[in-house]
Amino acid sequence: MLTILYRDDYLVSVAKPPGLLVHRTGLDAGETRFALQLLRDQIGRPVWPVHRLDKGTSGVLLFALDAATARALGQAFERGEAMRKSYRAVVRGWPPESGVIDHPLRRMPDDMRTEREEIQHALTHYRTLEHYELPLAQGQFASTRCALVELQPVTGRRHQLRRHMKHIAHPIIGDATHGKGPLNRALAELLGLQRLWLHAGRLELAHPVTGQLLVIEAGLGEEWARWALVAGAWPDSGQAAAGDARPSANP
Repeated sequence: MLTILYRDDYLVSVAKPPGLLVHRTGLDAGETRFALQLLRDQIGRPVWPVHRLDKGTSGVLLFALDAATARALGQAFERGEAMRKSYRAVVRGWPPESGVIDHPLRRMPDDMRTEREEIQHALTHYRTLEHYELPLAQGQFASTRCALVELQPVTGRRHQLRRHMKHIAHPIIGDATHGKGPLNRALAELLGLQRLWLHAGRLELAHPVTGQLLVIEAGLGEEWARWALVAGAWPDSGQAAAGDARPSANP
């Protein structure tokens, strides 16, 4: 059963667990469980997805309860009245304290439409929240640096956060497509858990009917505490300020 975060006569939001597709797709034909069908069966009525989260991403997922509301939100997006989203992610290395990634992204092959541009403007704000230094040798480095970051996409491109973090050489841990496979596997073994470490924690939008500001939040799951526990058990566990270089650590 999905955890319902918000519901009224027009909208319903759930906390999507990692590993669950939003809806059926040809890219993952072997899957049989989808958030759309699960929620439809749970509340006993049709639902329309308002936006998407990648299969591996957890957190706030919003649905409309009727086609008119879904259409109104779609039109709002076309006018540039998009939602404000905030994510948490664990990334490789220690990024700067804060920054902006202004890097255009090519439309992905399965998302091509001839009437739209192939190269799309994409903008992401990020902020580093915590540092971790883990007892995991990588190449010439005796330990591995990771960081908890807050990500705020201004645009909504496919895999934008994952592709943008790869672009600045700080890929999201657990990202099988845009990350580092050997590092992902080593960290999964160390943590005792394998997943994409990306969580949609907060969603803000104007309600499509009342116009009032709607804020929906989903807390981090208990598994996120593993990062601090594992790093805390390691002496000199990455408490330095962003940009403080340590020769023994993997940048």
